[in-house]
Amino acid sequence: MNSQKDIHLYTASTMNGWKPVVFLEEAGVEYDLTHIDFSKNEQKAPDYVKLNPNGRIPTIVDRSNNDFVVFESGAILWYLAEKYGKFLPSDPNEKSRTLQWLMFQMGGVGPMMGQAMYFQRIAAKNGNEDPFAIKRYVDESRRLLEVLNTHLKEKEFLVNNEYTIADMATYTWARAYYWANVSVDGLPYLQAWFDRIDERPATQRALEIPKPFWAFFGKGDIEAQERENAERFKSDVRK
Repeated sequence: MNSQKDIHLYTASTMNGWKPVVFLEEAGVEYDLTHIDFSKNEQKAPDYVKLNPNGRIPTIVDRSNNDFVVFESGAILWYLAEKYGKFLPSDPNEKSRTLQWLMFQMGGVGPMMGQAMYFQRIAAKNGNEDPFAIKRYVDESRRLLEVLNTHLKEKEFLVNNEYTIADMATYTWARAYYWANVSVDGLPYLQAWFDRIDERPATQRALEIPKPFWAFFGKGDIEAQERENAERFKSDVRK
C-alpha cells in the first residue's frame, strides 16, 4: 500500500514557508513534509534546485498530478486553493479581489517587511548596520500596515468577510511586525484582524511546523533565536 500523500511540501519556518502549511492545515489536507535546513544550505542542493530553480522555499510536488511542481509561496496558495476548492471565492469579482490582495502581500508587505527584518536582525547583527535602509523599510512597512488597517475597517477578513488565501499570505508577514520593529499602535482594525486569526487553531498549529520560531512574534527566548537567525543567514551578508 502506498502511504505517500498527494502533496509533498518542502519548507522551513519562515513567513513564506508557513503559507502553504497554513492552507494545508486549515483545509485538512494530509501531506508529506521535508524540512529544508538553511544552516546546511539545503535550499541550494542540486536535487532541490531542480524543483525550485530559485533555490528558495517553499515548493510543493503534487504527486496526484504527475508530480507537478509549484514554487513561489503565492503561486502555491493559488494552486492549492483551486485544486481543493477552498479559501478562494467562486464569484469572479471576489476571486479577483483575493488575487489583488495576495499580490499586495507578495509585492509589498512581504518584500518590505522582509528587508526591514533583514537589515535589523541579520545584517546589523553581523556588523553591517545601515540606518538609511532600516528607516526606509520600516517606514514603508508601517505604511503598508496602515493600508491594511484602513481596508479592514468594518471587515472581518480581507475579502468579503471570508477567510481566504489572501489572509493566510498576509497574516504570516504582518503578524511578525515585532520582528521587523514596525509599530502597530493606532491600527485597531489590523489588530482585531490579528486577534481573529490568532484564534484559529489550524493556523496557529501551522506556525509550529516544521518547528516554531516564536521570536518572530515577540515570544519565547528572543535573544537566542535572534542569534540563531543571524547565524544561519550570515553567508548572505558577506555576499
